[in-house]
Amino acid sequence: MKISRRITLLAGAAALAGLALPAHPQGTAQAPAIRIGTLENGTVNWEIKTIRTAVSDTANGFAGANQILAGNPATQVAMQGGEVDTIVSDWLWVAQQRARGTGFRFLPYSTAVGGVMVPAGSIVQSLADLRGKRIGIAGGPVDKSWLILRAWSREKLGEDLADATQQVFGAPPMILNAAETGEVDAAINFWHFQARMAARGMREIMSVETAAGDLGLDPSTPLLGYVLRDDWIAANPALAGGWARASRAAKELLARDDAAWEELRPIMEAADDAEFQALRAGWRAGIPAPGPVDATNAQRMFATMAELGGEELTGGVATLPEGLFWWPE
Repeated sequence: MKISRRITLLAGAAALAGLALPAHPQGTAQAPAIRIGTLENGTVNWEIKTIRTAVSDTANGFAGANQILAGNPATQVAMQGGEVDTIVSDWLWVAQQRARGTGFRFLPYSTAVGGVMVPAGSIVQSLADLRGKRIGIAGGPVDKSWLILRAWSREKLGEDLADATQQVFGAPPMILNAAETGEVDAAINFWHFQARMAARGMREIMSVETAAGDLGLDPSTPLLGYVLRDDWIAANPALAGGWARASRAAKELLARDDAAWEELRPIMEAADDAEFQALRAGWRAGIPAPGPVDATNAQRMFATMAELGGEELTGGVATLPEGLFWWPE
């Protein structure tokens, strides 16, 4: 496969493999259904399965009804069309939708981000060593991790990584493969693919978390969250609160209990113990602190990314809309 500057690689699956979960499509008289739009291979299924098997959705006042969808665009369309009650997305997309009057809100799910990975034997030790080299980037030119790393290089190295390197954009599995075969010198991938890369012997030279902290940003700001609607929350306050409590309880269980992960292992498709442990550690590292998102910190991060990502990233949104972040009272 030939790779050149800013070529977009095509690929099929873009998320960690898993299994569809059993659903309760109609809910029950005692426990109404929450319609959850998920990817068949999405890592959010790990939390949802834990909610069902260990936390108990019905004990929290609802029955989870999964609707398996084909990809992230499909989940967003389903949310916009009212076909599901919640999906997982990043707050940049939620902000764009809310600014257009959708009433979407964001409940924190994960802070997980990746970093820059290189082969174990690479001579590259820092971002400065990447001058003139090729970087594989999952997610496209406005990938949020890439933008934060570019901002870091501009401030700390005095040059933009986008100018100093050649970039190859593609789906996560293709970026992983390009890194393993040496078609790129370094890779920025989604956290769960990065965990697999680390388990296979690659090493991280810079994490997005470190870069964000160096820029004065709060790396604990969750980027991914459950999307809910204002009117749905208002009409179903107990249901919304039950969902938030169950999500938090699942996180706390998975944070401390290794045995709970054995229940998830069949849907994680870890190739071996090293990958399983890396995936578990990566998921745990992304558990956000309880409580609402700090809107000021989020706006600061938004401004940093918007400076480089422009309207392609922001969709024309200048500031994060009021009421974007939700947490049950």
